Amino acid sequence: MSGGAAGTGTRPTTLTEAAAHHARHRPDGMAIECQERRVTFRELHERGNRTAHGLLAEGLAPGARVGYLGRDSEYYYEALLACARTGAVLVPVDPRLTEQELAHVLRDSQAALLLAEEDRLEAVDRIRSTLPELRTVLPLCADAPGGGFPGWQAGRPDTDLPGVTRSRDPLVQIYTSGTTGAPKGVVLRQGSFWAVNDLLARHRLDWLDWREDDRSLNLLPGHHIGGPWWFLQGFRAGATNVLVRDFQGQHTLRLIRDSGITTTLMVPAMLQVLLSEPGVSPADFTGLRKVVYGGSPIPESLLRRCLETMRCEFAQIYGLTETCASAVCLPPADHVPGNPRLAAAGRPYPGVAVQIVDDAGNPLPTGQVGEVLIDTPAVMDGYWQRPRESALTVADGWLRTGDAGCVDDDGYLYIRDRIKDVILVAGENVYPAEVENALRMCPAVADAAVVGRPDRVRGEAVHAYVVPRAGDRPDPRELREFLHGRLAEYKMPTAYEFVERLPRNVSGKVLRRALRARD
Repeated sequence: MSGGAAGTGTRPTTLTEAAAHHARHRPDGMAIECQERRVTFRELHERGNRTAHGLLAEGLAPGARVGYLGRDSEYYYEALLACARTGAVLVPVDPRLTEQELAHVLRDSQAALLLAEEDRLEAVDRIRSTLPELRTVLPLCADAPGGGFPGWQAGRPDTDLPGVTRSRDPLVQIYTSGTTGAPKGVVLRQGSFWAVNDLLARHRLDWLDWREDDRSLNLLPGHHIGGPWWFLQGFRAGATNVLVRDFQGQHTLRLIRDSGITTTLMVPAMLQVLLSEPGVSPADFTGLRKVVYGGSPIPESLLRRCLETMRCEFAQIYGLTETCASAVCLPPADHVPGNPRLAAAGRPYPGVAVQIVDDAGNPLPTGQVGEVLIDTPAVMDGYWQRPRESALTVADGWLRTGDAGCVDDDGYLYIRDRIKDVILVAGENVYPAEVENALRMCPAVADAAVVGRPDRVRGEAVHAYVVPRAGDRPDPRELREFLHGRLAEYKMPTAYEFVERLPRNVSGKVLRRALRARD
């Protein structure tokens, strides 16, 4: 069974249907590979059933929240299958969170059961008294007292549950990165994860596709929307999902080169790391047929290097957690060196609509920059227990992205920046991404970010943070000379600060709030 646009036959509408289908028709096919462990489709189906019976034995009713505090492994997807079968909702939690951040997510979500890696158990114990809803904590290791999660799971029935969940039932609650405030729980339905897949199939488009014989590399973690979204596309198609618990350049290159990887999803920062590895060459990517990328803007110079070195199909996706990862796509056919549309995020999928509006919500004409609104069947159910914020974000079917962008005459969307990150210099809008892209073109610059700083004369001024390339140390005068003719004078940084690295979230997005908070 193919999960791509050219797929034929019955397409499962729920995760339970997909798991049962593969367990029945290709039981010994490999569903998951993680480190040295391998799980067949039959084993995954049975383990999901055992976990589901365990949740019921713990008294978890439909709608109960199940936390997962750890890196990617087969345990994550066994828990996801169990939630799909019982009506519980999985809450993936970033294992790097501080105790205060962890307490916020677990308290806000009201998680009743938590699966946690061993190195986070002490932190959970210290905040346990502040989590009245949390009844059960299961270590994600077999050598824990009582056998941990594997021991809790073992011995339970592996039979299918009689109840049936639907595609419109909630499946996961993913917390936003918190780049603009306290993290909020985004509730997504089962059907949201396959909505784009279904739209492509209905219109026989192969912008994105997954095949039964694919070996799909999962590089994004499960607490990021890209992690479960990418896994579930390959899983539905019957592909083998290869999980990476920690992204490292050399290790990832070896996997791609030596493990038969055919397709993967990356963020631009990962592509940058791979292409910066010593000795990297086209020979490292001969098995790849398609790379999907997204999550943050990609410098055009990096994209050109990817096309030259990796020599496979590329597709860019644009979306948010609130749109279940993807609402817009730049198809492989547009990834041609020299094509001006390489600067675009892409165009909406058939059945998805985009419009650009001004501050008052009025539609803007082609070419004018305003806020990007999206109408998609994959839209979130809402923010968990935040009806006011949900209503402000989604109104009349349109989701406010908070991104600034414009569309061209052919409907291609160009993202300029986050609305809240726009710098107002003497009444003129300066979009940080434009300045950053210009700075990254400088041979002495490895990375760059800009923010607005208060200025008594112009209201705000552009302040640049620059990561020099190894062995280089450009001075501000050299950078100003380089930017002259590339940027209008009002867009030019008035100050430069050199740093070893920029603060980024897991998507590779620069945390400008952290930069603005610096003295």
